[in-house]
Amino acid sequence: MSIETQLTLRQLRAFVAVYRLGKLATAASRLSVTESAVSTMLRQMESALNLRLFDRTSRSLVPTQAAQEIIAAAERILGDVAWLGTRMQDMGDCRIGRVHVAVTATVGSVLMPGVVRRFRDAYPGVQLVLDDCAPDQFLAKVSSEPVDFGIGTPEREDPLLASRLLLRDHLCLVCATDHPLARRRQVRWRELAKEPVIAVRQGLAYGMRRRMEAAAAGAGVALNVVHEVNFLSSAFWMTASGLGVSMWASALAARMPYENLTRCRLVGPRVPIDFSLVHKHGRSLSPAAEAFVEIARDELAGMDVL
Repeated sequence: MSIETQLTLRQLRAFVAVYRLGKLATAASRLSVTESAVSTMLRQMESALNLRLFDRTSRSLVPTQAAQEIIAAAERILGDVAWLGTRMQDMGDCRIGRVHVAVTATVGSVLMPGVVRRFRDAYPGVQLVLDDCAPDQFLAKVSSEPVDFGIGTPEREDPLLASRLLLRDHLCLVCATDHPLARRRQVRWRELAKEPVIAVRQGLAYGMRRRMEAAAAGAGVALNVVHEVNFLSSAFWMTASGLGVSMWASALAARMPYENLTRCRLVGPRVPIDFSLVHKHGRSLSPAAEAFVEIARDELAGMDVL
């Protein structure tokens, strides 16, 4: 059996206490153990090292040359262990740590500001890294090693990733306030047959285009797409300019930076949009990451969805 497997932290603590205090009784009192326990731990350590560490006198224990050689290393080990314990406790209490989140630009700009403010106020010692990306890069970004998790609306599953639902939303119709449909509480997909539509390009935004066209086809109509965009912000200003109507998750549409835009519930069919936490399968999240998730869940639960 090697020395490393025989030595224990309790033995090192007993050795350092006796070395610094000079007496078994004083060391035992400092360690809150009996004198016999301290004596036993010293003998065990001497046996493991095959060295005498103290010369016994009638009044005290005198460190040998061997003890003088290893005292600095023993104190360094105990100091490192104490530091490690403090750091782990601080991480458990979210006083320190690091949270790396992947999020698409749209979700980040529209849904995350409140989450980030609350998290930084609650856990100022935790470093927060927000890694924005395009929707078609989202799952690959979450799969990368530095990222703890992502928040988004992925349309497909990945066997290497797991997800937790944070918010269930639905597609809604977005149009200018002077549009004939603006005063309606809900609009059916079949009513959009002749409406000019502003839509994301195929393959972008978590398959949003595919979901829109599938819903319309299910209602027996084909969407009249007159403008294709790469970014949600472009769809908003085009819609606000009266160039057409668009369809987005209602939570995103609720945060539109345009006063002349409004939302309507889209029905027949309803198209669900799930905002989910996505992380590597089988990987646990740190306490700080879990704290961020709980704040995100609470913040998203208060979103104005249709």
